Amino acid sequence: MSNEADHFFHRQDRDVQVLIAENKGDELTDILVEALYDAFRILRDEAEGETLH
Repeated sequence: MSNEADHFFHRQDRDVQVLIAENKGDELTDILVEALYDAFRILRDEAEGETLH
């Protein structure tokens, strides 16, 4: 993994820890729901490109 990716994930972990420590569950939930929507969109887009035989 590159240093840039390591830095991104480290910063992301730190940001989540801050949200949890500051008891900002609503903001954290919004971030997680948006990430799930993005993941499902990516999966849907990949599935649409496949040819079924």
